[in-house]
Amino acid sequence: MRKILFAGGLLFLLSLAAFAQTIENASRSTIGYIRDNGTVENKSRSTIGYINNNGTVENSSRSTIGYITENGTIENASRSTIGYITSSGAVENASRSTIGYVNSDGTVENSSRSTIGYAKGINPRHAAAFFFFFFKDAK
Repeated sequence: MRKILFAGGLLFLLSLAAFAQTIENASRSTIGYIRDNGTVENKSRSTIGYINNNGTVENSSRSTIGYITENGTIENASRSTIGYITSSGAVENASRSTIGYVNSDGTVENSSRSTIGYAKGINPRHAAAFFFFFFKDAK
């Protein structure tokens, strides 16, 4: 299964592999992985963090760097809101400006509602956590 996420002007393609979801950039180059157990890896398969079932996001040293709440709020380590994933599938920044959509049928659209891909089977909160907390470390 594949999922494309448009956030912050960047396009991410996630695919479900045997035990990890592969994260690819718009050029379809792998930039990271999210394993079934929540371990986040860079493109070299080195662990760069964790997304725990309780919503806590940790770096590779297991220090808390953020939170993903049940209602889709994305917070940094200081509990300041830095983004949202809404129940309708909108991806928003901290100012509540919509930067993309993940629709229930799996289509992904940019803020102009142009289809940019398809997304099925991947937890949107995990994708958001990767984008907000690990993208710079995954390159």
